Amino acid sequence: MKAIFTSGKIICLWAIFLIQFIHPSAGKAENGYQLWLRYAPVEDISLRNQYLRQTGTVYLADSTSPTLAVLKEELTQALSRMLGKPITFVNQPDGAGLIIRTTSANASLGSEGFQLQSNATNTAITLSAQTDIGLLYGGFHLLRLMQTRQPLIQLNIHSTPKLALRLLNHWDNLNRYVERGYAGISIFNWHTLPGYIDQRYIDYARANASIGINGTVLTNVNANAWILTGDYLQKVKALADVFRPYGIKVYLTARFSAPIEMGGLSTADPLQPQVQQWWQQKVKEIYTLIPDFGGFLVKANSEGQPGPQDYKRTHADGANMLADAVAPYNGIIMWRAFVYSHETPEDRFKQAYNEFKPLDGQFRKNVMVQVKNGPIDFQPREPFSPLFGAMPQTPLMMEFQLTQEYLGQGTHLVYEAPMFKETLDADTHINGKGSTVTKSVSGIAGVANIGNDINWCSHPFAQANWYALGKLAWNPAQSSETIAEEWIRQTWSNKTTVVNTCKQIMLQSREAMVNYMTPLGLHHIMGNGHHYGPLPWGNTLPRADWNPVYYHRADSAGIGFNRTATGSNALAQYHPAAAAAWADSNTCSSEYLLWFHHVSWQHRMPTGRSLWQELCFRYNQGVAQVRTMQQQWQQLQPYIDKERYTQVQLMLGIQQREAVWWRDACLLYFQQFSQQPIPAQYEKPAHTLEYYQNLKFPYAPGNG
Repeated sequence: MKAIFTSGKIICLWAIFLIQFIHPSAGKAENGYQLWLRYAPVEDISLRNQYLRQTGTVYLADSTSPTLAVLKEELTQALSRMLGKPITFVNQPDGAGLIIRTTSANASLGSEGFQLQSNATNTAITLSAQTDIGLLYGGFHLLRLMQTRQPLIQLNIHSTPKLALRLLNHWDNLNRYVERGYAGISIFNWHTLPGYIDQRYIDYARANASIGINGTVLTNVNANAWILTGDYLQKVKALADVFRPYGIKVYLTARFSAPIEMGGLSTADPLQPQVQQWWQQKVKEIYTLIPDFGGFLVKANSEGQPGPQDYKRTHADGANMLADAVAPYNGIIMWRAFVYSHETPEDRFKQAYNEFKPLDGQFRKNVMVQVKNGPIDFQPREPFSPLFGAMPQTPLMMEFQLTQEYLGQGTHLVYEAPMFKETLDADTHINGKGSTVTKSVSGIAGVANIGNDINWCSHPFAQANWYALGKLAWNPAQSSETIAEEWIRQTWSNKTTVVNTCKQIMLQSREAMVNYMTPLGLHHIMGNGHHYGPLPWGNTLPRADWNPVYYHRADSAGIGFNRTATGSNALAQYHPAAAAAWADSNTCSSEYLLWFHHVSWQHRMPTGRSLWQELCFRYNQGVAQVRTMQQQWQQLQPYIDKERYTQVQLMLGIQQREAVWWRDACLLYFQQFSQQPIPAQYEKPAHTLEYYQNLKFPYAPGNG
């Protein structure tokens, strides 16, 4: 073997290879582009040899379909990288370690499910499914088992998605600006489509398919009718062609006024025949280009968007008109329930329920009402929306927000799975105890946190939220901890120290953020417009419910929004058994206290502290938790590649400084009303309240 001589020492090239094989981060830095599909080499020689026996020889019954060609390529690249040698595809199953084939024997697998089987004596693994897409999902599952270093003997995995629709919603504009985007501009370069297919489109599809996401809404809910022009539909077709082998359908947002803006009509009234005909022709044009087009997502009569109420029609009238247009092609309409009127209602909390509950049973069968997880707007913690369970005759979609508009934006480490689970596992009591929110939804959509940053999501740990969305949409019963560990092992390392420490950081991160931003049920006290930083004193916008003071209602008597029978009575929108948990300020959980009650500064908390003392404790606890996260991350420096380690370290520094800012600004402001000192054991604010009130951020992300 050839050798390199350096300073009198002989370094064998084979040794260099082994070092880089066993410790891939020693060879080069990682930038996060590979997400959870790194396929790092298997370090344990015994396990690697076992995997080689089981997967080194593959029988793929048919690789002629586009989907199975994708599966073959994924297996080729993944297995060779993990095992350190090329794998062999054979023409007969006899002697193959991995046997992959479609079967009609197990109807319970459906169109997307798969089965993985092996036993203790026979090392052969069989992957079977009824469809090619099922095999692709199963292939990714097998690779996940290997990435997380699981044994492949005695497998008996039967996996089918619990929810049929598992979507990303991109708030991406045609000029590539991403509304509430913190990871660069849009990955979709409409200007160069359809001629140029970026490799990132393919890798985006791979990542989504690996976690079971089967649909993507390409455009912003604040829709632009231009996407429906012939030229742009050719661009959409190009993306649909890329995504199709990965089981991903494309959807678009429909601007309700498109017949006026594009068709030259004088009205967009959904009950007018010429409007209906315009949409029918446009839909026919789309399906001629994209036969498996999924349908439309619509935001109407909310935040200035046009809609059927402009013509004194209902949401059902508007949704049904579009539903009739796509029905012949098996398309669906997802009609968002995030609405609030031009006039300030008595309590914005109540409006979605008030508008949509009376329409239950009036929507076409191919209409899904898409409901945000909480009744206000993606706050760090919200009670579940009262619409869940309240519309039994209408399919509902869950809408979560992956992009961290209200969660520290692109620099804060916040693992969102516990927040998702909090909503999905909440009990509506609609059909008795155990009527979880999960049982009332037919699909889950996540507002994407993806941009063209090299690592896709800005913060390396934000990738986990994309991952968790897909995993929970496939199986909402999975725990936050299980999903976190899976993601860590694939993204960072299988070393016990890394897994345990990262998991500790992730599982405390959301609660830490709630503590230093909006503890005890405070909500919507962020900066106006961009929602960056604290602004509890905000009271300058023309609508009352655009201002933070509307939500916290602090005064000399106390703080919080009274939503009980003596206040706005929003609690009445819940089933009595669910409302009972929040109805009494003395028994309401601390997490939701100020969501539902205006309580005295002297109110006695379960901890024995007064409300003011508890507020001071929670804000300081949040800062302390972030500092603990910093210390925990520092312990991982020997195990993490320098590039990603440094990025997380610097962002944790930003998060710590902003947590202090949130704590100090909020406590100084609320102290004006409580007229009580900040307890002596806590750090004193470094600046005056006036200093914080004078801070301006005209170019913060989210503006514009």
